[in-house]
Amino acid sequence: MIASVNTSLLVVVFASGVAYGTPLLYAAVGEVLAERSGVLNLGVEGMMLVGAVAGFWSVQTLGGSAEVALPAAIGVAALAGAATALIHAFLVITMRANQIVSGLALTIFAGAAGLSSYLGNDLSLADEPARYSFGGLDLLGLADAPVVGPILFDQNALVYASWVLVAVVGLYLGRTRLGLELRAVGEEPAAADAMGISVTRYRYAHTLAGGALAGVAGASYSVALTPQWVDGLTAGAGWIAIALVIFAFWRPDLCLVGAYAFGAFSALPFTLQARGVTVAPELFQALPYVMTIVVLVLVSTGTARRRLGAPAALGTPYVREER
Repeated sequence: MIASVNTSLLVVVFASGVAYGTPLLYAAVGEVLAERSGVLNLGVEGMMLVGAVAGFWSVQTLGGSAEVALPAAIGVAALAGAATALIHAFLVITMRANQIVSGLALTIFAGAAGLSSYLGNDLSLADEPARYSFGGLDLLGLADAPVVGPILFDQNALVYASWVLVAVVGLYLGRTRLGLELRAVGEEPAAADAMGISVTRYRYAHTLAGGALAGVAGASYSVALTPQWVDGLTAGAGWIAIALVIFAFWRPDLCLVGAYAFGAFSALPFTLQARGVTVAPELFQALPYVMTIVVLVLVSTGTARRRLGAPAALGTPYVREER
């Protein structure tokens, strides 16, 4: 009886939604940090792909057991994402380049037809599956519990780490002095500067943190969801993550809800096909992107962004006035 409940369509879709939504959650929380500082990062997709290829390469080349190789791969992916974000940070914070142009250029440079593809092909990463990958943990021995078992207690370590991340970032933004100063930088950078807060330091630190989390999001694909490397592995998930930040009103807790909803839409066609239901996968796979376009159109004006709670200085370079 329990087995039949846990294999029902609804439970499987919810469980898959958590798994497929986890990369989106990492990328979205990272984007929240960057945008709260006033930096719009449209290069998330490129950073995810760089993280995916770096994480997969690490798993294939680093020695030792899975307990050593997998955390190391996540660390390497985070460093790769942060290094890519450093390019964006230098251009938009130090050089005061247009943030939209910089982010789009970075996605082209590092994306499916750029650096990540070159590295994957040059290192022959597409020839073999991952040596190690993250699997379900059977947390507290409750993986077989009815309904909640597959959804909450049979996920991989990256899922549980993402829950901790959401809680930590939520507390950081709302309950700490550093978080309040970050929000001040994103809302009124001139006033924050007058109070002795380094706008440049905060923007650099949180743009790099956002890039690191985007790298982890990419590695979530290559060493967890689909433990292999193929060009364009993330399939545009970075763009969904950017829209998800708006959908969640720049709040990490709502990012979790939105990421799992998007993840369920992404997993639904595969779940239906596994049950012999004939459906055009393009239909369901297009739904997240349609929602992304709708969200971006709705908030395309400054008035709409302000009403939704966007940082007032988002996308605006800060030029310190001489005193």
